[in-house]
Amino acid sequence: MKQRLAMICLAVICWTPAAAQEIANCGAPQALDDGWTIARPEEAGLDGATLCGLDGLLARWPQQNVHAVVVARHGKLVMERYFTGADQRFGRAIGRVAYGPTTLHDLRSISKSVTSLLIGIAIGEGKFPGLDTPVIDALPDYAFIRTDDNARVTLRHLLTMSAGWAWDEDRPYADPQNSETAMENAADPYTYVLQRPFVAAPGKVYAYNSGGSMLLGAVLARAVGRPIDAYAREKLFAPLGIADTEWGSFGRQTEPASYGGLRLRPRDSAKIGRLLLTDGMWGDRRVIPKGWIADSTQPRLGGDGLFFYGYQWWLGRSFFQGRELQWIAGVGYGGQRLYIVPDLDLVVMVNAGHYGGPLQGIIPLAIFRDLVLAAVKD
Repeated sequence: MKQRLAMICLAVICWTPAAAQEIANCGAPQALDDGWTIARPEEAGLDGATLCGLDGLLARWPQQNVHAVVVARHGKLVMERYFTGADQRFGRAIGRVAYGPTTLHDLRSISKSVTSLLIGIAIGEGKFPGLDTPVIDALPDYAFIRTDDNARVTLRHLLTMSAGWAWDEDRPYADPQNSETAMENAADPYTYVLQRPFVAAPGKVYAYNSGGSMLLGAVLARAVGRPIDAYAREKLFAPLGIADTEWGSFGRQTEPASYGGLRLRPRDSAKIGRLLLTDGMWGDRRVIPKGWIADSTQPRLGGDGLFFYGYQWWLGRSFFQGRELQWIAGVGYGGQRLYIVPDLDLVVMVNAGHYGGPLQGIIPLAIFRDLVLAAVKD
């Protein structure tokens, strides 16, 4: 009889009191008095037993090196799991890190999406130039390299990664021929980007380009009269109750890297995602000007494969319960993924340490699709 019971428990969840308690506590968020309301998954329409399958899911990849998984639904934090693994800080190896609710993690190119939010704030304050302003005009200290060609590139083109410049970030970042690496090592990174040759007319073709995102940060800093990290602390992070942040630089640069230098706690990154579900509101406080979220997450150009691109946000879709489910994402090198699903009022944040290689995309998508979406009950 005991052997038969053991076999049954291998096929289904064995609902002993101990097992039920384990499921109840699996990934239960800590109460940190940081603005998040804490709830059980079932209170937010999620199946806790399914979410507890995270370890089994990750067992598919012995080298999974996932560092954090945070899930929030209906404005409530319902799951956070942390792990230990090798990681980097601003592109430099820092060994194995034991992650927890108060540990900062690189966001890499999710920094681009946060910069887009800051631009929306600056537009609302009347400080940022019109989006159809030529980039070279928004950087008057670089007027000496103005040409008829680069004067065609507007701020909107930078937001949609459609400047038309020759740019190659498909090479490993350790390769000095990688365009981002070459930019970071240039004596003047802004000159390096603005003098790139053209391979397409501005506004016509999507091509991933961190140089354009760097220029957006430069324009933003000049528009608001201070570094973007200081502006972000006052206008974005403080209203969200985010106190612990870093915004670093790469290579020879000294200014905060708007294209990849932000570090946040994973549960604070999920707050950024929450803003996209509330038209920029955090509780009863408006953080992002009304309408900017809709503008910046509208498909503007086709991205890679099945994805579209907005203003520094990725737009994708998954098959869900017999239908197409649209989502928004911030995507960062190494497996940093911030998924936002408006139809489900859902935010999923994943941090990992797969800097290079295919697992940086495969594992976070599997967590989002095969674990969290599978846990949605209503």
